[in-house]
Amino acid sequence: MGIKINDMVGRQSYKCDLLFRVIDFTNINGKEMAILYGEDFRLMADAPIEDLIVIEQKEQLEAARQIRTLEKQSFELFQRDLHLLKERQEYEVTGGYNEEGSNIFQIPGKVLHLDGDPAFLKKCLAVYGQFGVPVKGIHCSEKDMPVKVLELLERHRPEILVITGHDSYSKSKGKKSDLNAYRNSKYFVQTVKEARKKIPSLDQLIIFAGACQSHFESLIRAGANFASSPFRVNIHALDPVYIVAKISYTPFHQSVNVLDVLKNTLTGNKGLGGVETRGVLRTGMPYHWNLDD
Repeated sequence: MGIKINDMVGRQSYKCDLLFRVIDFTNINGKEMAILYGEDFRLMADAPIEDLIVIEQKEQLEAARQIRTLEKQSFELFQRDLHLLKERQEYEVTGGYNEEGSNIFQIPGKVLHLDGDPAFLKKCLAVYGQFGVPVKGIHCSEKDMPVKVLELLERHRPEILVITGHDSYSKSKGKKSDLNAYRNSKYFVQTVKEARKKIPSLDQLIIFAGACQSHFESLIRAGANFASSPFRVNIHALDPVYIVAKISYTPFHQSVNVLDVLKNTLTGNKGLGGVETRGVLRTGMPYHWNLDD
């Protein structure tokens, strides 16, 4: 039985190190190739049909169990970190004394998340919801992002912009310093540049950009606050969520320490990096929305 669209496969030449789903087929130099999306990592690849092996359901479940365990650990650490951040802010605002009727309310930064993968976008939106981060998620192909970003910024007016999807570096196309050797980095860079035409300040619009193996240096030079991938490694689907959620809940008068924001991601500082950035959380008081009570 041949390889089909949506099959879960591994690449034999890579010892089936990552789980991929087949999204399309193409012909390159007379050779039939499959186009692959990483199931848990933001990697896009192509591979000869004969190099692929269908991963049986039992093996899929085991691979998924291992990834979910890592995700759960990272989520719990981040959730704890976010809780401490909220408590610290409440203490600072109230001077350590919060009498009844003087409860504070918090307005976290609003996120516009553009994602080239609808399945990853859905997963990210669920985690944003668990963290209480206001977000508008839009599925948009990487190639279309530079054209659409200005209109989307105008419509949704976010404090934080996420530009992500799938990417990969191809040694056959050039050196790691060559932007054209990457599948989608150039589109991410163009999108960042378009966004910065409208909002140049790194404090007024915070940008995360990139995916697996993306051209980190070009993204930072284009104006991203945080980006992937400094060591050209793969990044997990949820890594952008952890970064922007931390920024969303950091007070606007405080800076986000780069190492601190990366510590609970699944990839760490080999796959993610950035520059010193202000938070966007605003706190107010008192909290009493329903005046009929």
